Amino acid sequence: MDARTKIVATLGPASEPVAVLDAMLSEGVDVVRLNLSHGTLESHLERLRLVREAATRLGQVVAVLADLPGPKVRAGLLPEGVTLLAAGTTIRLVPGIGPSTADVLAVDYPTLLDDLHVQDRVVIGDGAISLEVQSIDAVGATVVVLTGGQTQGCPGVHLPSERLRLTAPTAEDLEMAKVMAAQGVDFLAVSFVRAAEDLRRVRAAVAPLTVRLVAKIETLQAVDALAEIAAEADAIMVARGDLGIECPLEDVPHLQKRIIRHCVEMGVPVITATQMMESMITAPAPTRAEVSDVANAVFDGTDALMLSAETAIGVDPVAVVKAMVRVAERAEEEASYTQWGRRLARVQRQQWPDGPHRITMAITHAAGLAAVDAGASAILCCTRSGRTAQAMARFRPTPRLLGLSPDPATVRALALSWGVTPLQTGTYSSTDDLVWFAVETAVQGGYIHPGEIVLVLAGAPDRPSGASTDVLRIVSVS
Repeated sequence: MDARTKIVATLGPASEPVAVLDAMLSEGVDVVRLNLSHGTLESHLERLRLVREAATRLGQVVAVLADLPGPKVRAGLLPEGVTLLAAGTTIRLVPGIGPSTADVLAVDYPTLLDDLHVQDRVVIGDGAISLEVQSIDAVGATVVVLTGGQTQGCPGVHLPSERLRLTAPTAEDLEMAKVMAAQGVDFLAVSFVRAAEDLRRVRAAVAPLTVRLVAKIETLQAVDALAEIAAEADAIMVARGDLGIECPLEDVPHLQKRIIRHCVEMGVPVITATQMMESMITAPAPTRAEVSDVANAVFDGTDALMLSAETAIGVDPVAVVKAMVRVAERAEEEASYTQWGRRLARVQRQQWPDGPHRITMAITHAAGLAAVDAGASAILCCTRSGRTAQAMARFRPTPRLLGLSPDPATVRALALSWGVTPLQTGTYSSTDDLVWFAVETAVQGGYIHPGEIVLVLAGAPDRPSGASTDVLRIVSVS
């Protein structure tokens, strides 16, 4: 597919049949998400195997993202069937693990009455049902149903996060992280991140293994600590579901733009998630509002768009992927990437970082200008860590962007970065060999052709991993 915005799709019962998975990948899925909140760990390990086999079968680079559950507060089991919580009615919340009714919800959170305040907003399930605390006594809290709806099972209970005593990542998260890292997933998404330290705890838990971490921004605390979290994370997810519960809904689009803008400026891949084509869980086509939402995320500059239940349990996962790719491709035709690059250059000059990243940022800026002046058809980024390609992608260049690495894990990880076509290459001892074989690999793959001008970016091969990108060559392909 030609979309430069990457597609993340969640694997589930609807999409794990081999024919469906193959079709989804062929239609444009770059990253497959495993939602560890549902199903057993063994079932997700089997899905990881299915994705790896499908990628090999199709000759396609596909990354796998395992999404850790994070802390969850749930209500006790409701009566069988659907329970209606009607707007305007008054019910009770009591701490405990017993059963719930339409009048009394047991909440599995021991310090519930200490942490709730009068006028707090409590949300049930996915946000459709909201409650307001009216009073609190020694036994429970009396709440009024502001927005009613139907619920069932053991729905989640969303309490004010600034007072929530649950820690993230949880002990269960850390155990899952160890298993998934050992099995070679490319990304771990950490839920309910509130500070960079939450990510460092996951890194410490999986050591000496390494795995790239995606910080899910779903609390106002995370928004406030965005710069610190983005500096520690390998990617960011704008998790609009819980974020829309944490803050007024009208704030969500503005927070989305702010988060994406910061991530692109820093060269940190960013995923926009939640309800992007929600209606296609059951419908054959997206709503007009959903199409506009996807397009606007592209205009914002997001690296990737994510599908959740749409592909996990939807009626036609392949149709959803096709629809999202079409919308992304059309939006990219109108996106102001040139203007974005100019703005980024101004921001960069005002916020030069210290250390080797400053050189990488400077040379990628120069490469963007040189590509235009030379009429280059492609920019080849030779990278061990992926940082060079990510830094170049910040400028959203018009020429094709190739990320070449000898490390298979880096190649797969680049599947998440905007516009980057990941390619496997060898390890070379000299800059001349590095440049020569990068061009040769791109020609053999059909990405560039004789007579074209291309740029090659690299760090000198004899420099340690993590050193700055300090080589820029303009090559006439012969």
